[in-house]
Amino acid sequence: MGVEEKTRASGDQPREGDGPILPTVDPEAEKLQPPKPSLHPALYVSVWIALSSSVILFNKWILSTLGFAYPVILTTFHLTFATIMTQLLARYTTLLDGRKTVKMTGRVYLRAIVPIGFFFSLSLIFGNLTYLYLSVAFIQMLKATTPVAVLLSSWALGVSQPNLKVFLNVSAIVVGVVIASIGEIKFVWIGFIYQIAGIIFEALRLTMVQRLLSSAEFKMDPLVSLYYFAPVCAVMNFVVALFWEIPKVTMSEVYNVGLFMFFLNGMCAFLLNVSVVFLIGKTSSLVLTLCGVLKDVLLVVASMIIFGTQVTALQFFGYSIALGGMIYYKLGYEAIKGYAGEAGRQWADFGNRRPILRRVAVILLALMTVFVVLGGFAPSYDATHVLDTAKNKMGLSKF
Repeated sequence: MGVEEKTRASGDQPREGDGPILPTVDPEAEKLQPPKPSLHPALYVSVWIALSSSVILFNKWILSTLGFAYPVILTTFHLTFATIMTQLLARYTTLLDGRKTVKMTGRVYLRAIVPIGFFFSLSLIFGNLTYLYLSVAFIQMLKATTPVAVLLSSWALGVSQPNLKVFLNVSAIVVGVVIASIGEIKFVWIGFIYQIAGIIFEALRLTMVQRLLSSAEFKMDPLVSLYYFAPVCAVMNFVVALFWEIPKVTMSEVYNVGLFMFFLNGMCAFLLNVSVVFLIGKTSSLVLTLCGVLKDVLLVVASMIIFGTQVTALQFFGYSIALGGMIYYKLGYEAIKGYAGEAGRQWADFGNRRPILRRVAVILLALMTVFVVLGGFAPSYDATHVLDTAKNKMGLSKF
């Protein structure tokens, strides 16, 4: 047998017929499979804004309106509640499976988690103490300086290199907050100092977290972070409360708020952390930045409506500068220029398709602007008195 004959005998024999080769996957079956249901990103954003605003207003209501002037005890309760809930989620759900990829040891916990938890506790304590002295609206205006504090702390801890151009970019935030502070009617120095201290501690915490997460083996989502940080923060806050507030609190003050209200407050604070987990990856940095600004503005408006906070035109002007500076710092000139151009094209296209609706939107925007500006220059009045009068007329005075 020759070489060619051996090759034909031992090699692949030609298939009989020239029919098509059957596919391993049926394309028609793939087409028939229904797409996996998914929620619109707007729903995640709306839930996050609602929960974030609710936690702040809820805390203010408990600490100020209901007279439970023990912010450290309230913060300790939040952290204890979060500790219990994260342990339950870790045991019975998959939401915390990300912790299995974190190489957490006792040495890492003591050298990284505990120091971060220390600053986390201080930021929460001082942040809640502020509610006893300042309005929610003014607190939100002061919080606009957080990016500036984070930038300075990152320079101080060597996480990033100092840059004069970046510092000048964020200077508009400081200028705006200073103007808003000058326009504050009920300015209380101790509350202002507490809030600035809370912002500084929060900036240090965020910078230390950034340095920790720079290593791939310590990447963790907000819920996994809470799983590790909540227990140590709860212990630290409890030690502070044990010597500072627990000797003064009475059960009548606790019952005045109500155990169910405390439960709702803790659940609301915990669900806020859960919502952040689902929000990550669903939206862009632009949407998150703008939604954060929208949340701050809504909180200022809610403070005016619910608590009767008076906000002057000077504060509106200063806060607008601060928010504009925050957007510019987080997005940058080129990104804002691109988004503005796209928004202009979309607005022009909307005008071509819906000219009447566009005119109505312009008129409403102009009326709202005039209302806000004239309202800032209008004579001040006691909104609380107006609300109490309305409640008495409607027979709701007990509420």
